[in-house]
Amino acid sequence: MEFEKPFAEPTARRIRVRLGGSLVADSTRAKLLVSYGPGGLPTYYVPREDVTPGALANPHAGSAGQQVWDVTLGSKRAEAGAWEHPNPTGALAELAGHVTFSWRQLEWYEEDERALVHARDPYKRVDTLRSSRRVQIYLEGQKVADSIRPLLLFETHLPVRYYLPAADVRTDLLEASDTVTSCPYKGMARYWSVRLGENMIRDVLWSYPDPIPENPKIRDLFCFFNERVDLVVDGVTQERPDTPWS
Repeated sequence: MEFEKPFAEPTARRIRVRLGGSLVADSTRAKLLVSYGPGGLPTYYVPREDVTPGALANPHAGSAGQQVWDVTLGSKRAEAGAWEHPNPTGALAELAGHVTFSWRQLEWYEEDERALVHARDPYKRVDTLRSSRRVQIYLEGQKVADSIRPLLLFETHLPVRYYLPAADVRTDLLEASDTVTSCPYKGMARYWSVRLGENMIRDVLWSYPDPIPENPKIRDLFCFFNERVDLVVDGVTQERPDTPWS
């Protein structure tokens, strides 16, 4: 997949960062960095002046040459939990004097709502449309789903995803997985594997039992990885897309 060059711009959202419930940063002057690929995912940078005094400790150089800090508040500590951009020039000049934080170790808030995984890209859309196309899913030559009432999910830069009702899926072949992932645009996904005789195809489909309010239509529907199944839409076999999940 090809990714557009990263860029930074102001955001009108109030951004707050917390560690163990304590406020690390609070800013109405944050910058949004839109970046994908090996360099990371969209995130916010806040002016260093909007970081709680004393929260940044133990400055040291990161692997890309950028300044990195541990985040400490009371007894709470996030090692290498904050850093500056390694090259805040050109399209990223607005990030000079700003710092960002780990999404894994700290809690982020947009206004008063928790933000998960990474910042949401305002130029990315996730649209869901009910359809009457016939969607069939095959694994190792065996049909595991057949539906004429799919929900099609269109997400910028990603292949179309086909969400199917449980009644149209061979749920007798499914085994719940321990795998759980989060998406800032959809919510928390739980994964399923498909058992075909002695063969287990692991984590090949997922569902959202409790999607975020902006995406209610995907609730409890099943979606297979186009990259890992044989997908037939209206009688036409689809090519398997090349994505990070291939």
